[in-house]
Amino acid sequence: MGNVAIFKDQTAVANTGKRELSDLAKSFLSNTSSTNRRIQTNTNGTFKRIINGEQIGKAVRGELDVIIVHALPKVSRIFYKEKFDPNKEATLPNCWSNLGDKPEAAAGDKQSASCLNCPQNIKGSGEGGGRACRYQRRVSVMLAGDPSGDVYQFNIPAKSLFGKGTGNSHPFEAYVKFLLANGESVDNVVTNVAFDTNADTMELVFTPVRNINDDEFALLEEARTKPETKMYTTITVAQTDGVKKLPKAERADEPEEEEEIEEPQVRPSKKATEEAPKPKKDAASVVDEWLDE
Repeated sequence: MGNVAIFKDQTAVANTGKRELSDLAKSFLSNTSSTNRRIQTNTNGTFKRIINGEQIGKAVRGELDVIIVHALPKVSRIFYKEKFDPNKEATLPNCWSNLGDKPEAAAGDKQSASCLNCPQNIKGSGEGGGRACRYQRRVSVMLAGDPSGDVYQFNIPAKSLFGKGTGNSHPFEAYVKFLLANGESVDNVVTNVAFDTNADTMELVFTPVRNINDDEFALLEEARTKPETKMYTTITVAQTDGVKKLPKAERADEPEEEEEIEEPQVRPSKKATEEAPKPKKDAASVVDEWLDE
């Protein structure tokens, strides 16, 4: 990873700036499988950086600053017939829709021709009176303060998508609308992602920190050209790690019991309005906890 100290004694440098990979290095690169990077949310209020299925560095607690690189224009839907069991081998979803309108062609067990009329989208079709088909939102992000510009997949839990916020902190869908209403683009700001301490279950809130600077804009432009940037935002047959079985970690950040998740206009706010916003960490110090490992 860029700018991570890998040398025991870095005293002499052949030239300044970042050197290009040699032909020898590129020959190895062409025979190396792609890297799968993601940031995992956990029910204990931590974020973990996962690369090729392995945790890298220590978990970061509470909050994280990111730059959102890419997201689909609509919320996705995903349906499993069997209840998630962490002790069993995970499988692909039975049916899914990246844009939440109709099943993808690759879905092996389509439940309906359209999501709107799907029996799994009816209230009461799932456990606890909710819908059996769940909302899902995957985004591609960079870590604020990371000069490498590496892109990570970030899965936003269903309960962190809809609802009303407090001040400038919102669930994700409301957060995007809040930025647009104030003339800002979601990919033009550093976003603080934090666990909501007022929520009864694992929920995240999103808060704008500042506009990105020139260096971050350059990294963003480069990140947009990387193939994983769009790949991380969609649900595919093989998923992002190139296998046909869903890794257990792919669903590790979903609560085992889901309450009914409604659209923003009908779901009442659960946020406490009287609590003052908590102070933010310095983004660079959070990234350093990972990149210095």
